[in-house]
Amino acid sequence: MISNQKHNWKNRIHEVIYEADTPSGKLFDILLLIFILVSIVLVMLESVVSIDKKYHELLYIGEWVVTILFSIEYILRIISVKKPFKYIFSSFGIIDFLSTIPMYLSFFFVGSQALVTLRALRLLRVFRILKLARYLGASNHLKASLVASRVKIMVFLFAVMITSVIFGTIMYLVEGEANGFDNIPKSIYWCVVTLTTVGFGDIAPQTPLGQFITTFIMILGYGIIAVPTGIVSAEYVRSGQKEDAENEALKTNGNNPSDNITIHLNSQHCSNCHASDHKDNSDYCYNCGNELNPLL
Repeated sequence: MISNQKHNWKNRIHEVIYEADTPSGKLFDILLLIFILVSIVLVMLESVVSIDKKYHELLYIGEWVVTILFSIEYILRIISVKKPFKYIFSSFGIIDFLSTIPMYLSFFFVGSQALVTLRALRLLRVFRILKLARYLGASNHLKASLVASRVKIMVFLFAVMITSVIFGTIMYLVEGEANGFDNIPKSIYWCVVTLTTVGFGDIAPQTPLGQFITTFIMILGYGIIAVPTGIVSAEYVRSGQKEDAENEALKTNGNNPSDNITIHLNSQHCSNCHASDHKDNSDYCYNCGNELNPLL
């Protein structure tokens, strides 16, 4: 009897903390995001000297209140799952830990509380709350396009590096130390900044020949920016054409492509193996077979 009560207690906590499909879970996650935003705002305000002088104690107390709440939440996440170490060493587990520990470290390392801005990473949970995973098909195409074009992009970047070294060396010889080009590495830095059209302005050519070369580099920079975009775009179009061809083949064979491609996912989270992205109306985990939402 006691074992069942303990099991139900843990399941209830798991349902509230991990499940965004339930009313209580959605409310918890929304409140969590609000506290994350409040914490980030507190840190930002604390960095403003005039505000910190006037409201230092209030900001400090507010940050500790949020930190304690996050600490309780972190502990509850650990005790509500069957395999705590899987959560602790998962990506979200590490982010949760890093976003909680800075205020405690401030007792030993001055200024480390500023690291609480890492809590911004926890805003990634909004994808689970709003169930945006089902709408990320386009991002999968983009990812596939980047992977497919990685060799071309690497060759392109290598060519840019060689160009920067060549023009950087030329500018060092043309301008010299008198005009701020003290050495070849610094000249290469200037070339990269100019080639990418950033132009910090900390170094500027003074000779007519140097200015002519600079003009050529800046014009070349606009062309260079367009190259990787064209490479990825071509792969993206090719990926879309491939999917269209596969859908057409399915239609030809009498199948409905939407039945094979569209998979509706939800935010159900397995308390045993921490798998997520289960299909709608799933009762058991696709990875380990553990029952999902046993209290529902």
